[in-house]
Amino acid sequence: MNKGIFSLLFFVTTLFSAQKPVQIAFLSDVHFQDLYGSFSDNDFKGITNPKTGKQTILRTMDSQLHSTRIFNENYFAFLKALDDIAAKGIKIVAMPGDFSDDGQAYNLRGLHHILNQYHQKYGINFYLTPGNHDPVGPYRNEGGKDDFLGKDGNPLGIYSKENIGKADNKIITKDIAESGYLEILNELKDFGFYPKKEDLFWSTPFNSDVFKNYSYKKALQSANYSTRMYEVTKGFSVPDLSYVVEPVKGVWMIAIDGNTYIPKNIYENPQNASNYKGASIGYNNVLTNKKHLIQWVKKIADDANKNNKVLIAFTHYPMIDFNDGATNDIKNLLGEKKWQLERVPQEEVAKVFADAGLQIHFAGHMHINDTGIRKIGDKMLLNVQVPSLAAYLPGYKILTIQSADKVEVETKILDEVPNFDELFPLYEKEYEALQKNQSKTLWNKDILKSKSYHDFMLFHLKELVRLRMIPSDWPKDFIQKGSTLTGEDLLLLIQNKNQLKEKNIASESFKKWNFDDLLLDVYKFQSADELAKKDIPAERLEQYQVLEKLFIENQSQDPFMVQSKSLFKILSLLSNGDPADHFEIDLKKKVLNRL
Repeated sequence: MNKGIFSLLFFVTTLFSAQKPVQIAFLSDVHFQDLYGSFSDNDFKGITNPKTGKQTILRTMDSQLHSTRIFNENYFAFLKALDDIAAKGIKIVAMPGDFSDDGQAYNLRGLHHILNQYHQKYGINFYLTPGNHDPVGPYRNEGGKDDFLGKDGNPLGIYSKENIGKADNKIITKDIAESGYLEILNELKDFGFYPKKEDLFWSTPFNSDVFKNYSYKKALQSANYSTRMYEVTKGFSVPDLSYVVEPVKGVWMIAIDGNTYIPKNIYENPQNASNYKGASIGYNNVLTNKKHLIQWVKKIADDANKNNKVLIAFTHYPMIDFNDGATNDIKNLLGEKKWQLERVPQEEVAKVFADAGLQIHFAGHMHINDTGIRKIGDKMLLNVQVPSLAAYLPGYKILTIQSADKVEVETKILDEVPNFDELFPLYEKEYEALQKNQSKTLWNKDILKSKSYHDFMLFHLKELVRLRMIPSDWPKDFIQKGSTLTGEDLLLLIQNKNQLKEKNIASESFKKWNFDDLLLDVYKFQSADELAKKDIPAERLEQYQVLEKLFIENQSQDPFMVQSKSLFKILSLLSNGDPADHFEIDLKKKVLNRL
């Protein structure tokens, strides 16, 4: 073994054996919206909740059920997650982006207040990195939403200017505009974006100071907004809020700002906030327009190695394909612009960052629970997808650093959340108003019978699939034919009764589920990975395996049969990925062990 590497392992192993293992909680895609916030220039504080008497600024249930995230109940889930983390004695929380709901000033203030409360009360230090919803673009931009809930149960528009938005019933406040980097930095500088006196080290991609010459005073100067700019395209300078921090001895956390805001028109004024494309594609654009990050990550990885530090990276965007090998099959079945396939990182992303020296990376963005691993030569990169608190299956991750070469990752699911049903009386009023409007599609009111946060989020997924995913992503003829079928009907399409009898398969038991259940289960696996198995009957999972095997053997060229064959292959791949619940990573042997 190389003498330098042996010394590193000996030093860090001794360090971690002499102290309690370091734990870091990862809370991604919180999408915080301040239900009980206020505006600095308007007296509106929301509508009165008859259940609590509180004035509440909330979005409609209709808008929630058409969105890949909820907007309201995640407020309570956020508090529950923080209470859990505090009870576990964890002192470091990393938040890989989309910590706000479009970076509006009133939401940033509310988030600041809550993070500061938990810091003061429990000594928790928060380290944030931005996502594509915070900021939506590099500079402040006018904005607003048409779908807040008004006191009569109808939608209410809240806008930053009078001449934008579609709603007739409206509130005007500058605090609903989409903040840019400057506003976010000013409001949330205490949460990683600026150094703290107690940090052992803090630096940015624009600070050439090495670790051994570190001083808090120099770090503070390098944190200024004006010093953190780069040229995304010739003539267009935008901010980059990446940083590396040593919150406890022996651990470096590298917070990579993966937002790459590319101008739509290179002849426009660089300060025109509306002239920038969104950043949701993620690392694919980093490879082309934010290359300084790659060199910086390589430098930090080298420095971490030289200075005996364990390096943990977190960003908003995934570095590895998150579809468990099913991406090409999804593309063939649905088309390359469906199922958010444009967000899948190119294989080159994993290669570039593995070569740069990263081994462990936590990401969000997709609102899914997943683990991806790539081995490139003698290097390995692990990408851990942190689930969102605002989507099924709601949860967060805990990283435990056991030693220099062994770390543990555990998924914590939020099944029970106090007060998750607090807003239900307001949705009742919304539903009554919708019933009077014959042109609107009604959402399923049974969601208001949910007994737990888990049930509520599963119902959200079910309605999202019905109202948005199936109509927008799936071939119409496939859905029309499938929607009339039970599991038994699918079985009898590929085997007659005599063939099933020979194989000892009882077709009657397949009647318990239908095609809609099958599609929903595919989305459950896409969202929750192996944890979806808790929400699908064991018998049905076994029947899916039977059908998958029979479809593989089937040679029919009937379009519906070919599509069904693809569907079962996708289901199989999504349900049999790398461990995504509780596992240990042996960095030395480059293996994952399920715990």
